[in-house]
Amino acid sequence: MSKKLAGNGLWESSRMMLPQHKEQSLSTREQATAAANGAAGIRAPSPPTAKDIEVIRQYIILPVALQIVEKKNREVERSSQTLKSLYAVATKVLAQHMREDMQRCRKSLIKQQIRIFEPSTDGLDIHYRFVCRGIEDEFTMTKDFLKSQVSLAIGQYTNNLIAILRGTGSR
Repeated sequence: MSKKLAGNGLWESSRMMLPQHKEQSLSTREQATAAANGAAGIRAPSPPTAKDIEVIRQYIILPVALQIVEKKNREVERSSQTLKSLYAVATKVLAQHMREDMQRCRKSLIKQQIRIFEPSTDGLDIHYRFVCRGIEDEFTMTKDFLKSQVSLAIGQYTNNLIAILRGTGSR
């Protein structure tokens, strides 16, 4: 007979735990951690707010929109359209505004203690894992939803540019 199975070794080698015991163990551990952190003056991590989720969404959408605008800019510069210089300048201005907003998003993420990791895809969905003030979560978008949000973002930037050119908008 093997050493593990000798005597009470069978029970000792078992790693099975009832769900009720696991829940109780986890809640006891969380309470002890919260009590220790409270005594040390450390706040419990707060879950992501709606503002945090919006910044994460913008951080995901803006690079895709910027990539599309830059691609269109290269296409326009190589074309023989009559107004190609106007289109090229417009796409460069759009790209510059998007870069500025991306920089604001990055700073906001740092300030709000949010880290976003590389996405993973499973066919129709794109999953972005993030850590927000110590709480790990996942942000999921379908590819169709991302495309529609990118189109809306480019449309908003275009409308803002037109408003600025008319003198009615502000940046």
